[in-house]
Amino acid sequence: MKPDAEDYGHLPPGLPWLEALRTEGRRRFAGLGLPTPREEAWRFTNLGALDRLPWRTAPPDPVTVIPPDFLPSVVPAGEAPGPRLVFVNGTWRPDLSTPGPLPHGVVLTGLGSALSDHPAVVEAHLGRLAAVDGHALIALNTGLLASGALLVLPAGAVLERPVELVMIGAGSGADRPLAWHPRLLVVAGAGSRATLVEHHLSLGGDPACVNLVAELFLGAGARFAHYKVQRENPASFHLATVTGRLERDAGYEGFLLTTGGRLSRNEIRLVLDGPGATARLNGAYLVRGRQHCDTTTLIDHAHPRGTSRQMFKGVLDGEARGVFQGQVLVRPGAQQTDGHQLHRALLLSDHAQIDAKPELEIHADDVKCSHGATVGDLDEDALFYLRARGIDRDRARSLLVAAFINEAIAEITNPTVAAAFESLADGWLTTG
Repeated sequence: MKPDAEDYGHLPPGLPWLEALRTEGRRRFAGLGLPTPREEAWRFTNLGALDRLPWRTAPPDPVTVIPPDFLPSVVPAGEAPGPRLVFVNGTWRPDLSTPGPLPHGVVLTGLGSALSDHPAVVEAHLGRLAAVDGHALIALNTGLLASGALLVLPAGAVLERPVELVMIGAGSGADRPLAWHPRLLVVAGAGSRATLVEHHLSLGGDPACVNLVAELFLGAGARFAHYKVQRENPASFHLATVTGRLERDAGYEGFLLTTGGRLSRNEIRLVLDGPGATARLNGAYLVRGRQHCDTTTLIDHAHPRGTSRQMFKGVLDGEARGVFQGQVLVRPGAQQTDGHQLHRALLLSDHAQIDAKPELEIHADDVKCSHGATVGDLDEDALFYLRARGIDRDRARSLLVAAFINEAIAEITNPTVAAAFESLADGWLTTG
């Protein structure tokens, strides 16, 4: 995957600081190249298959027809969706989006419009958390940055309904598959409240590559829930790097549901940058065939009285491979930190594989921290119990897997989102 300097017109011209940022991203990526398994953080995930395909940067796509009933939403059927931005092959589609109405001062728009209408906010935050130094995928995203979304919440603002961000891969119609590199920028003022749901899906079976970077700035006492479902087609590559900074008493709740993609990697790096900050980061992945799913997390406790909770569950069938690398870092002086991490995987096949690497790095003495990782197969006693009551083997297996996954989904505090994600997990089970 080789970046070029083409600008397909997604973003407004004439911004020297932006072009300097992109130029630096391309320069850094040229020196780094794609990560390889020789790097410790990537030793379980090989991007060789990605590098061998002849990718081209997605041009603007303002015309691809998306059936109205194809657009997903966590809002129950029959109810109008809340604020929503829709992207097709990386292009923001205002004709498919419903960004308002919003409370006074709240901004929700595509990155191109944000650079025209709110340039000071974007310049002040873009690239501040997601630095290109030493991180190849961030450098690549920055170098080819051409689309994305901005959400700004003034101090005290409250969004009652979830904001939904829909990213659709709709195929290229050409010999070279498409890649796009969107940037999500969230600036949440002190005491604000919001929920954001990301949907990533495909229309058709063409290969595509999404390399998304998110930068989340949560002010003092802000509360931000960030849910994501990735169900792209089995030919797709999905790479996402989330960086977040939480100030005093801020709270972040994240959940990742992954069922799609040939290869996916979600890397989440959160800094609890103020006393009393809280991070809840959970997820579930269900993969089969030859899918590869990598979840890599870092919760950085930089100040006292921080709390973090992580629980991830995976179900793997066929020859699928799962990776979980989770690190809790407690810095010197971050006393009274409370950090816990758990990963559990369920193997439905003798050929499925899981690599789990939980880590604690503690530089303070007044802390409560723990981690754990387990791997197993279905409980034969529970399976026998269900079959003895007239339930066939396939149905019994599905019930046990659903109970296993739904324990993770139950960590979602928004009941509407939890119900939608539970339905998507059930759909994966019934199509197996």
